[in-house]
Amino acid sequence: MLPQKMDLQTASAIKSILQKLNINNARVLIDLDKQTVEAQEDDYSVDDILEVAGVLSPERGKELLEEVKRSREEWNA
Repeated sequence: MLPQKMDLQTASAIKSILQKLNINNARVLIDLDKQTVEAQEDDYSVDDILEVAGVLSPERGKELLEEVKRSREEWNA
């Protein structure tokens, strides 16, 4: 599904409703069939990673991957 652009008034109204539910994340998934709202973390997509791939040296890329790996291990501990 392609993202749909909302006007500022609609976006503000939805943001206000979500704040009443104590949801302050910038990205949410709303399932109207299940009547649920899921706050999404600010993950980077593969496209985002590939976009900056040319900016990083291979060594720096390895360092960042190791840092992410360590962080995930700490979060899961």
